[in-house]
Amino acid sequence: MSGRRHSLGFWIAVGGALCGTIVVGAMILESQLIYFPTRYPEGLWDPKAVTVNSGCTIEDRFFTTSDGIRLHGWLCRPSHAEGMTGEMVLLWFHGNAGNLSQRTDLLFRLAMTPAQVFIIDYRGYGRSEGRPSEKGLYLDGRAAWDHLVREQRIAPDRIILLGKSLGGAVAIDLATEVQPAGLIVQSSFTSVPDMASVHFPFVPKALVRTKMDNLAKIGDVSAPKLFIHSSDDEIVPFEQGRRLYEAASEPKRFFAVEGAGHNETWVVGGHAYNAAIRDFVNSCAQRRAQTRR
Repeated sequence: MSGRRHSLGFWIAVGGALCGTIVVGAMILESQLIYFPTRYPEGLWDPKAVTVNSGCTIEDRFFTTSDGIRLHGWLCRPSHAEGMTGEMVLLWFHGNAGNLSQRTDLLFRLAMTPAQVFIIDYRGYGRSEGRPSEKGLYLDGRAAWDHLVREQRIAPDRIILLGKSLGGAVAIDLATEVQPAGLIVQSSFTSVPDMASVHFPFVPKALVRTKMDNLAKIGDVSAPKLFIHSSDDEIVPFEQGRRLYEAASEPKRFFAVEGAGHNETWVVGGHAYNAAIRDFVNSCAQRRAQTRR
């Protein structure tokens, strides 16, 4: 009997040590489990080549954060044919993988809303300097806003923040500090610890250092809000998107897409997705016009 107890105790100790090793490893590799940047020169970077037959133009923009990191972005403008002026500006914060050059299909679709679209690469992504971190991404978001407002002289009530997935955390944080015309949150999460519970349930939430607590912040955003999420999102549970929506103050809208994976929402959503974005942008433009009378 004592031998069996000794054996059981041994395997419990081994199991505990193994679990501890996995948890410590996850903590050490936390950034690598959150950020998956693709650095320049991988991608397509010639604005003229990228925009062929797109009906859009792209300009390279470089700007610097408050902590001295040089970032890169693309300002995409729609064609002026058929009255497409793109008065409103979508400031787009993309997800955690790749870089902005890999998002041209959606970039052009958004520009045909019509709107100007300013998409940036966070520090450590694409042609941007530095390494990503939670604090760093918030500084990147503020620098992008300042570039539009201070350097490009674009009125804040023309700018709509758009955050997809990880970018939702950047957009929501920024929206608590500035007064945009609106906020679009697509396929985003309640917090990083909540996401860790979904994908790494063996890691205690208290040990996750990156917070990105969108749920705690969304109630402080007074701008009109549009939430977009797929019921079949395999990365960020639909329930987290709904919780963000429910915690948000009015005015707000929720657009659900059926049958789309995390990175397929805009594709599967099709014309209905386009209409949801367009209607929201138009409502923000109309609200701007009314307040300026």
